[in-house]
Amino acid sequence: MSELIRCTNVCKDYVRGAASVQVLRDVDLSVEDGAFVAVMGPSGSGKTTLLNLIGGLDWPTSGEIEVDGLRLDAVDARCLARWRARSVGFVFQFYNLLPVLSAERNVELPLLLTGLSPSERRRNAALALNIVGLGDRGGHKPGELSGGQQQRVAIARALVSDPGLLVCDEPTGDLDRETADEVLALLQTLHRDLGKTIIMVTHDPKAADHAVVTLHMDKGKLVSPVDRAVADSEQARTVA
Repeated sequence: MSELIRCTNVCKDYVRGAASVQVLRDVDLSVEDGAFVAVMGPSGSGKTTLLNLIGGLDWPTSGEIEVDGLRLDAVDARCLARWRARSVGFVFQFYNLLPVLSAERNVELPLLLTGLSPSERRRNAALALNIVGLGDRGGHKPGELSGGQQQRVAIARALVSDPGLLVCDEPTGDLDRETADEVLALLQTLHRDLGKTIIMVTHDPKAADHAVVTLHMDKGKLVSPVDRAVADSEQARTVA
């Protein structure tokens, strides 16, 4: 497989008042096309920040981020927005569906940035809903759907422009175990059958088990399994 994502010496700082907080420190990462990667770590370790950088929602303070041949750190906001619209699908913990719109219209929203006609947008939205098993729920508004169904709508919205990369930030964090497993099985299907590359941030080890590769972050850095074992041991001694 070819390399889809490459991060080199990536750092990210945020300014809070007079202080500068370093969230990511010299992160190096390589992800192959078609991979399913889970990123785990404690709160505040930099997982979501790294996900946002890979998805082109933010720029690094320093370092290089290349996704599918494009240097995300070297392009302007307009170029980055066009790239996101065609190349990345986003799945968030709290769905972010518009309550006044039907499931089909929510899924259709990313296509408003394209040159597709209304009939083409509706057809693509219906196809995406069929893929996630909600072809018969297109006319329902979010409030008429269960939490798991709303997350499936959110996944359909992420798929509707047929991006190669899905970035998922705690996609099962607001779901019960049974529903979470159904959503994770869907992500596995998208990875296996449609060849989607998936980067998923999660606190849940059972969710991470659905990925092919699990990475761990601690204090803004990716750590090896050995490093993580040492950190866990030191934390256990501190608690004791």
